[in-house]
Order: sequence, then C-alpha cells, then structure tokens
Amino acid sequence: MATYTSSISEKGFSYSVSGSRRWAKEGYVAGTLYDAYSAFGAIEYQINPSNSLLFTGMLAYNRRGRSSAVTEEVFTLVGNQYNPYWGIQNGEIRNSRERTIAEPILMFNHILETSKLKLNTGVSYQSGINSRSRLGYYNAPNPDPTYYRYLPSYYFNSTIGANFLSANTAKEGFLLNPQLNWNQVYKANDAIKAAYVLYDDVVKDSQIAASSIANITIGTQFKIDLGIGYKSLASTNYAEISDLFGSEYHEDIDVFSNTLNDSNGVLQKYEDDIFNYHYDIDVEQLETFAQINYEHNGWEGFLAGQWEALNYSRNGRFKNQRYETTSLGRSNDVSFSNFSIKGGFSYKINGRNWIESNAMLQQKPPVLQNVFINPRENNLVVPDLNSEKITSIDGSYFFRFSKLTGRVTGFHTRFQGATDVNFFFVDAGVGSDFVQEVLTGVDKLHMGTELGVEYQISSAVQLTAVAAIGKYVFANHPNITINFDTANAEDELINLEGSKDLGKANIKDYKLGQGPQKAVAIGINYRDPKYWWVGVTANYLANNYANISTITRTNSFYIDPETGINFPDATNENVSQLLAQQSLDNFYLLNLVGGKSWLKNGKYISVFASINNAFDTTFRSGGYEQSRNGNFGQLRQDALSGSPSFAPKYWYGYGRTYFLNFAISF
Repeated sequence: MATYTSSISEKGFSYSVSGSRRWAKEGYVAGTLYDAYSAFGAIEYQINPSNSLLFTGMLAYNRRGRSSAVTEEVFTLVGNQYNPYWGIQNGEIRNSRERTIAEPILMFNHILETSKLKLNTGVSYQSGINSRSRLGYYNAPNPDPTYYRYLPSYYFNSTIGANFLSANTAKEGFLLNPQLNWNQVYKANDAIKAAYVLYDDVVKDSQIAASSIANITIGTQFKIDLGIGYKSLASTNYAEISDLFGSEYHEDIDVFSNTLNDSNGVLQKYEDDIFNYHYDIDVEQLETFAQINYEHNGWEGFLAGQWEALNYSRNGRFKNQRYETTSLGRSNDVSFSNFSIKGGFSYKINGRNWIESNAMLQQKPPVLQNVFINPRENNLVVPDLNSEKITSIDGSYFFRFSKLTGRVTGFHTRFQGATDVNFFFVDAGVGSDFVQEVLTGVDKLHMGTELGVEYQISSAVQLTAVAAIGKYVFANHPNITINFDTANAEDELINLEGSKDLGKANIKDYKLGQGPQKAVAIGINYRDPKYWWVGVTANYLANNYANISTITRTNSFYIDPETGINFPDATNENVSQLLAQQSLDNFYLLNLVGGKSWLKNGKYISVFASINNAFDTTFRSGGYEQSRNGNFGQLRQDALSGSPSFAPKYWYGYGRTYFLNFAISF
C-alpha cells in the first residue's frame, strides 16, 4: 500500500489532495486478487471570518476476489487456505467470484460560525456500482468442486448404503483437481447456446442528500443541537452477462420451472445483456432531531429525540412468467414513521474519577433486504411488516491516575420485532423446494461487561489490557413463513398458495453467530524518541458460534414427508441432541506491529508494518448451519456417518498475514 497527501493555502483558498493505492498479487493462499485505489480532494474558501464554503470529492475503487465457507470435510482434505471459487486458466489464476465497488461522492457545504451559533448546511451526490460476479450453470453439472455430490461423504451417506470404493475414488479425484476447472467450463459450452455463463449481480445506485445541522450555545450551561436531513436513493438492480465462454448466446429461462425470466423481452441474451432479473428500488428518507446538552458543577447530561419517515417502493422491469401479475411495474409504497429518544449523563467525582450512563429507546425500520420477500422476481412485501424496537442502557466508570487509566462498562440491549429474509433449498417435513424463509417478530439480547486499562511503565513503554464478556442470544421464538413459486406443475408442490406458515421457531437462548462472546487482549508498546515504535498484542477469543438454521427448529422438522406424521423417534431428547449448538474454536493470536517516520526537506515519510497471527494458528472465524436437511430423518441419517454431506460451513482464518504501508505527505 502507498499513500500521498498534499495541501496548499493562499488568498482565502485552501486545497487538500490525498490518494492511496493498494494491491495484492493473486496467489494460492486465497486464490483472489485485491486491487484498490482511493483519492480525496477538498477546496475551502473563506468568505469572511464567519462564513466559509467547502467542496469535497472522494473516489474509492475496490476490486477483490471472494472466498467461500467450507465444511469440516473439505477443510480436513485441503486445509484452511483453500478457496473453491478459483482455478487456472491459460496459466493464470481466475476467480469466478469477484466484488467490485466504485461509488464516488461529491459534497458541497456552507459553514456559518459565530460565538453562539455554528450552522453546517450541505448537499451531496453519490453514484456508482457495486457488483458481484458468479458462475451460472443451466442444464449442466454444478461447477463448484465442493458440490456435495463430488465429495466422499456423498457415497458414505448413500440411501442404499455406504460405498467406500466410490468414496475413495471421489476423494482422490477431489485432491487431484480441487479447484474450479475453467477448461471444462469452456468445453461444455458449444458454439451456439451457453451451458455456463459468468455474470455480475449489479447494484447501480444514485443518491442525493441534503442536511442542515445547527449547534447553538445558550449561556454557559446549555447547548442545543438541531438538525434536518433528506435522502433520495434510486437503485437499479440487475444481472449482466460478462462471459459466454465461447458460446453465441444464453437462453434466459429458469431451468427448474422451464419458465421465462423476461417474458416481454427476447429469449436469447448476449454478452453485456441484462438477463435473469431487472428491477428498481426507490427509497426516500426524511429525518429531524433535536438535542439539548447541560453542563454544571461536574455534571454533564443530554436528552435527544429523533423522528424519521421512510418510504420504499419497487418497480419491476421484467415480467417474470412465474409471477405474471406481481413482477412487472411498481409496487405499493411501504412506509414507516418512527420516533426515537435517548439521554445520558456523566458526573465527575473528582479530577481522576467519573461515571457515565446512557439510555435509548429507538424505533428502527427494517433494512431494504428484509422488506420485499423476493425482489428479484416480484413485488410481494413481507406481511405485517413493522419497525424494530431497540431499548438499551449502559453504565461506565472511568479512572485516570498518574500512570494508570481505564474504564469499566456494563451494557444491556434488547432488540424486538425484527424481520429477516433468507433464501435456500430445503427438504422439509412439509415438502421440498427452493424457498424464501421469512422470520418475523425476532427478538435478540445483547448484554455484557467490558474492561480496558493502560499502564505507562515509562515515557517509552506502555502496557494495555482489554477484556470483554458478553451474552448475545435470541430472546424469543419468532414466527417462520416459507414462500416458493408454483410455476412447475410437474413437481410435487408444498401447496398451491405459494406460501406456508410454519409457526414458531424454537430458538430462544440459542447463541447469535456474530463473533466471539469472550475476548481478552494484552499488549505492550514501545515508542522510541527517534520516531520508531513497535508493539506486541496477545489475544484470546472464545465463545464464538455459527449461525443456526431456524427452519430446523420448527414443528415441521418432526414431520416425515413420506407419511405426513411425526417421526416415531423424533423425541424432544433426540431432537435436542441433534440440534445442539456447538461453539467454534477458542484460540490465541499474537500480532506484531511497528513503524518509523522521517521528516525530510519538509516532507513527512512513514512506514508501517504488521504481522497478524504470528504463530500461524488455524481457527474458524465464523460459519452457518446448512438448512438443506429440514426434517429429522434426513438430518439424523446425514449425521450418522460422521461426515455429513450438509454439515455446517465455516470460514477459516488464512493463518499468518503481513501488511506493509508506505506514506508520503508534502
């Protein structure tokens, strides 16, 4: 990584420009590239001592390959540095899944500042593209080398009995060719119609925002902050063909139901054509807030309120044959009006000790991804959609002595009434299909304590210690509905309505998969008077969990899809044992950092380097349970071999990593 900065001031104008460039060569470890650059520029004009204008522009481009979570079986075969998304093409590494982000932003601000008032009014415009590539296959074998049918476990778990010879053959074949086979992709495509297509899921956004924030001082004890803001987002979403691998065209048909994705358009799609889905999302948001701050005799406090109005709408550009009446055209508006309030205080016991506490009651509208059930194909909205309610309180004690400073904090946050939408194929007790799972009324609890201290051994040496112990769990049993299309009459449909209420998911007290719930870090830093420094930090991370499958915690899990009645041996004890949540690895990490700076001829030069996970520890950083086996019989049978085909998938840390940054300012 390299960075640079420069600034100039003259005749009321000041200019600032900075930029950075980051890159990483593709390699076997991740099988991915990383290429990024950013630039920042600002011009400020001082009209008079009280008024100034500021124009700011920022550009950031990021292109990087993505990696995949894998099962324990795959990890055992090829280790933690494996990524199935890439393969060798013409002697070069090519990743089938890359993410590209380029979203520049322009901002213009007017700043008025007097002894009693500061007013900042601004407008901004941001547009750009966020795209993710993937390899699609149509009436062709799944190209993913970790597809369950290509692995030994598929033959261990055969319904007609374990086939150890075929399992060993699959193992040898996988180890011989563990990466994506680009040559087979090209060979499978004939000169006319494509069986494999590389395409981008594109989100093209354009957003205009305006806001005005006033900070008013009243006497020596009161300050008032007032603000109003407006945002308008126009988001276009579509899939775009980037490579047909030698074929002439692709037929835009859903192969599972043999229906058209764009029944008003042409059947044959070519490179750079939009296919599969195409829709717009419009979002309008208006918010205003007020906050009063008070300070007197060691006491400081604030009370704030916020009101927000939010509106979502979808406009389908494709008429999807599976949803003839709900795919094309504009949806009904989905609107929310919310009010939030928060407050807090701090009290200085003396110059070395003080306390602080905050409380909040917030209404939060659902994010866009959880508003429409399946926005790529239709306008259907999650029924009875409501805002989430968040209540939170925290308290802290701070101390500062000549060599020792620190903080102790306790917190409790409750999230109520959230919505979550997920997509997957499931063999449930009520039937099998690719479904959209909608969870409503989800409650979560976050609570815990944190401790942080610093001890200055000398002017050059400092010790630090941080500890956090938390409890992050589901706090209720939310409701689950599954949605599916009914276009393929040849399949045995779950029902003709296209949705089914599965009732409550029994997930209360299951842990949330959002990182370690226990963490301890101890570090020592040395800063030399000659402008170089080094630091060492030892970390212990524990109580980390994979995200659970919620559909397996519904009553449908007990139902035998062959008979329609409960499995005889699906007792509460057997089900609890099968669905017991397992924690991920507890592990230690040692990180090293260091740097040096110079001032040469008015230019500031600095170098920063780090080594993370110096001992090359192997650990699972996160993961999720697969939802494919959605009934007791299938999940139990899959687990009996000890090498399940649909075991949880995990992300693994890549081991020891290095980072080097060089910067120059002038």
